[in-house]
Formats: sequence, structure tokens, C-alpha cells
Amino acid sequence: MSHIMPILKPFPKEWLYPTSLDQAMRIQQELAQRVIRHDALPATVAYIGGADVSTTRFDPENQIYAAMVSLDVTGLAMLNSATVTGKSTLAYIPGFLAFREVPALVEAYKKLIPKPDLILVDGHGISHPRQLGIASHLGVVLDCPTIGVAKSILVGKPAGPLPEEPGSTVPLIWKKQEIAMCLRTRPRANPVYISIGHKVSLPTAIEWVLRCLKQYRLPEPTRIAHNTAGLYRKSCLAE
Repeated sequence: MSHIMPILKPFPKEWLYPTSLDQAMRIQQELAQRVIRHDALPATVAYIGGADVSTTRFDPENQIYAAMVSLDVTGLAMLNSATVTGKSTLAYIPGFLAFREVPALVEAYKKLIPKPDLILVDGHGISHPRQLGIASHLGVVLDCPTIGVAKSILVGKPAGPLPEEPGSTVPLIWKKQEIAMCLRTRPRANPVYISIGHKVSLPTAIEWVLRCLKQYRLPEPTRIAHNTAGLYRKSCLAE
């Protein structure tokens, strides 16, 4: 069976480039309403993607180095990567990170072949003050299933202590709602925080993250994307 290559549907420019913080907030609220929180994955997931960006701290140029990778779902071997650099038009403001990073990730996605059927994003999905972290924002813009895989908490508190055993979970609660799952992936390692991005339910998101683990704390798609973005940034700066 041939794999159908998805076509990026047109979307309003302000979804990526708001002209003010007020507009950015309104866009987040609008896009949050578009997030699909149940499973709407393709019948067959053949390629799984990873997305991350690298930046230089306190860079006055606001340069963003984005990487998106495509892995074979059976062995988690990287098939291809796409990297893009761009300048952020928005200063770093907590809660609005996606407007800095998603534009470059969209450009990387356009270059990436094969296109992933599901993307694990380094960052939050709905576990965000306006329920639209980078994983959800990217998923809605690309109309592609996404999962948020964050390394730290943005909002909320764990419902209780997280057991040490790998595979253990405890809900992350904010405003009396379950917004993510704290997941222990390695013994004695800090947990990761798994949230709905777009078109994937939370139980399915956790299943996919566990399936994508090898010997590291992070699942392979985001781990490889993180390394790819970091190496790309270093090579650009070396030039």
C-alpha cells in the first residue's frame, strides 16, 4: 500500500505571526477550541516524527534553529531530517513560546520526506495556561496528530508521588482538571510530562511514548530531534 503524502492546508498568517500580544492570546484561545482530544490517527502509522528547536540563550538576534525528523515506526531508525533557521518576531514570553518556534517547525515539516503520521513534540500540548502549548499549536496548524512530551511542568501539580518503576504514571492536575500525565521512563530519572497535542487521546499518547522509548529518558523521536536541532545550531554558528 502506498503512503499518501499529506498536503498542508492553508491557514491564516496570524496563526503564526500575530501583530500583538493581545492578538496572540486571542489566537491561542481560538486554536484551543480546534484541538481534537480523541484519537483521530491514520489507520496505519508508518512514520513517526520528532520536533524540537534549539536557541542560544540571550541571543539578541532571536535566531531559532528548528529540526523535524521522521523515523520508521518499527525499528525507530531515523529515515530523514529537515532543519530550518529563522528569526523570531516575538520576544520570549512564558506561555507564548509557540509563536517563536512553530513558524520554523512548519518550514521544516514542509521540507521533510517522508511526512510523519504522528509527531512527538518537545514541549507541552494542552497542559498550558490557555490549553494551547507548542504541540497543540503545531498539530492544529499542520492538521496532524501530535503529542506533547515536556521535560518540566508549565502549569499544574502532580496528583501524588510518582513511583520509581519505569512506566509509572500520576496525573498532572490544574484547576481540578487532568491536563497531562507525569510518566517515569527510566529508573532514578526525572519524569516527562505527556499531554494531548492534537488528534490523540491521553491514554494513546502515553502508549506511543512508551513504545518509542529505548535506553534513554526521552522517547526516540524527540531525543533525536533535540540532538539534530542542537548540532544544526552549532554548525550554523561555526560558519
